[in-house]
Amino acid sequence: MTRLDLLIIAASAVSSVSLCWLVFAVLTDGVGWLLFWVVAYFVFLAIYFVASYDRVGWLAAVDRVVTVAVGSAMVVVLIPLVWLVSYIVVKGIVALRPAFFVHDQRGVTPTMPATAGGGLHAIIGTIEQVGLALLWSLPLGAATAFFLNESRSKLRRPVRIFVDAMSGMPSIVSGLFIYATLIIPLAKYNDLFSFNGFMASLALSMTMMPTICRAIEVVLRLVPNGLREAGLALGASRAKVVLSVVLPTASTGVATAAILGIAREAGETAPLLFTAFGYNLMNANPFHGPQESLPLFIYRFVRTQSTADIQRGYAGALVLLMLILSLFIVARIIGRDRSVANKRSFRLRLPSRSPEPETPERKLISSTSRRSGTVTAAGGS
Repeated sequence: MTRLDLLIIAASAVSSVSLCWLVFAVLTDGVGWLLFWVVAYFVFLAIYFVASYDRVGWLAAVDRVVTVAVGSAMVVVLIPLVWLVSYIVVKGIVALRPAFFVHDQRGVTPTMPATAGGGLHAIIGTIEQVGLALLWSLPLGAATAFFLNESRSKLRRPVRIFVDAMSGMPSIVSGLFIYATLIIPLAKYNDLFSFNGFMASLALSMTMMPTICRAIEVVLRLVPNGLREAGLALGASRAKVVLSVVLPTASTGVATAAILGIAREAGETAPLLFTAFGYNLMNANPFHGPQESLPLFIYRFVRTQSTADIQRGYAGALVLLMLILSLFIVARIIGRDRSVANKRSFRLRLPSRSPEPETPERKLISSTSRRSGTVTAAGGS
């Protein structure tokens, strides 16, 4: 946009606010501030469309109005996100110290400051529980995605309906399911089925698996059918084509789907209330005894009346936020488009060709080519 376009946008906004103020504050009894700004925004779009239509015509005016509307929607979404992240950073940075990553809550009393103790036990619990959940979910999710996209079975439709239903299932249902089917009837016979990180990983995998499955299925749809047809034309079986052609092509997308699944489940709290149960001290064995995690750590401390405990909870929220942000950054790096970078690096690797020395043979070839070109041009004319 030019400077004149920006001035038109600003003038349209001022005109809209002035008109709405005249209507709602002077000519009528007025409305609430929310309705005022909503009406003012739509009046602004109308004024900006009329001004743009007078300058550049119908198509360009529609394009500019839609551009402004999309930019406004981006700002509306970005404001609460920035506010939430800033609030967690401001609240959590008070109690976040390097000791938070090396100590647990052993020996910490309510009278101690927020910087006492740490959340190492919660970090270890989150890593172990989400890692085990990924261990169960990634093979099942990838196999289901390949089945839905590569096979021609009649069971694809019911399986897809089942995966879609699991995608919309509340996470607390998975925790209640593990609690009712495994913990209650089997905990008295074997400690493996009592409150521990293993049960938490099973509950997390129930919501992680459909997320990974849908992400991998989207990636598989982007693999060109020509690659599959070429493999089948060479006599390979469909399974061989999937393993040797489709899977290596979609490997980046599979890795991205796994990281997105981890980021999706790292912040789940509801399933852990009925499975991991939580524990304020270090328990590095996910198969025996209650185990803490960052979501449970946050949930436990922000509900107390102690100011120091609340600050510890915000410190855990800040660590969890940084962990999920790091995972999303890794997913974007893995899933980025490498075609432009590969072309650029290929150009940089090309050797510079120095002019070859002029030899009698090259002189004879060049003179012959020039004569033939002259004869051809003369014959054509």
